[in-house]
Amino acid sequence: MRAWARIDLDALRANVAALRARAPGAAFMAVVKADGYGHGMVPCARAALEAGATWLGTATPEEALALRAAGLDARVLCWLWTPGGPWRACVEAGIDVTVSGHWALAEVAEAARLAGRTARVQLKIDAGLGRNGAQPADWPDLVRAARQAERDGLVEVTGVWAHFSCADEPGHPSIARELSVFRTALAQADEAGLTPEVRHIANSPGTLTLPEAHYDLVRPGVAMYGISPVPQTAGPEEFGLRPVMTLAGRLASVKRVPGGHGVSYGHQYVTPGETTLALVPLGYADGVPRHASGAGPVLVAGKWRTVAGRVAMDQFVVDLGGDAASPGDEAVLFGPGDRGEPTAEDWARACGTIAYEIVTRIGARVPRVYAGAR
Repeated sequence: MRAWARIDLDALRANVAALRARAPGAAFMAVVKADGYGHGMVPCARAALEAGATWLGTATPEEALALRAAGLDARVLCWLWTPGGPWRACVEAGIDVTVSGHWALAEVAEAARLAGRTARVQLKIDAGLGRNGAQPADWPDLVRAARQAERDGLVEVTGVWAHFSCADEPGHPSIARELSVFRTALAQADEAGLTPEVRHIANSPGTLTLPEAHYDLVRPGVAMYGISPVPQTAGPEEFGLRPVMTLAGRLASVKRVPGGHGVSYGHQYVTPGETTLALVPLGYADGVPRHASGAGPVLVAGKWRTVAGRVAMDQFVVDLGGDAASPGDEAVLFGPGDRGEPTAEDWARACGTIAYEIVTRIGARVPRVYAGAR
């Protein structure tokens, strides 16, 4: 096998248990959007449910419908809608759909009418993130309209929710402001006569660091995959979490070259003396960031190496110096770190990004190999 991403489902189950222990009074939504943050949506969803999750969360309705097609019958919430989306299919599949404005309420109500089935709807308030969600000024009208749609038998409002903007920065003043907006939104929903099953605002950092934000449901995403959402504060091990993905490949070439030899496009790296170069058959088409050129860490022949020169579409080079290796030897880009290999957080620092992006961008050309499947 050229390269692979090993997915440790036992680690994922243990992460779910550790996160549930942080919010023992709340239900647990396993966020599996973006193909389970690159880990594989369906296997990770199954493992999370086995570990006690009772809800699944997706961004797009297509992701939610794929969970149903895979035979998963847990509660599913999807939140990223555009006009003309597959409302009726989601209503018929019993998927909770997010409504952030009157246009969406009208579309889901019409879908419910056509389906002859009450739609499960969750209303989202923009508490300060500035993305999706109804503005606070528009919220009272939206909750009243939703209550009327309930009276008409078209929808059931099952949830009210919001999303933090800076929960990954503990102590940020926006956190208190957004909790205040959310509390007001909940009171206004109550005044309108809505009785949602779940109220929720806590993402991964909210679950780990803001117990006052747990409400009825928490929505861990990246933390479930063993990545700290607050790396500047604590690593995953300090939260009892273990990274789930290990990305590795087999060396495709090992050769001696003289000093002064250019390496990869643009010759941004030139060998300082006679040395051994090893070729790792992974590149930006596989999701290895081009920003890792000259910076990304890799474990080869028992030592950390650094990407030599530019990351290409399908491959990159490391300089082994005087060390020996052979074609077929393993190169580990990142993993849990307990074998001395770099972690996704190490790659994030090297590339000036976040670990979320490192794992999520690993492409379909890299097969996922699952350990701990039941």
